[in-house]
Amino acid sequence: MTKKKLFDHITVDPKVRFGKPVIDGTRVPVDMVVGKIAGGMTVEEVMDEYNLTKQQVMAALRYAAELVAQEEITFA
Repeated sequence: MTKKKLFDHITVDPKVRFGKPVIDGTRVPVDMVVGKIAGGMTVEEVMDEYNLTKQQVMAALRYAAELVAQEEITFA
């Protein structure tokens, strides 16, 4: 299997970060970007720390939002 595009600026490759979704063209995992912002870093700080564009950071947030929107929780 080769690299697969999951979302705008988001790809997955079994040879990169154990197949976790990353920012396309980098080894920066989406969960790390989202986690850093959730932890209090600004978009600009994340951009500087990981050499990302604003589009890439926002794509990570949109991807995470899309996953949450699709989640279904069942109650027994």
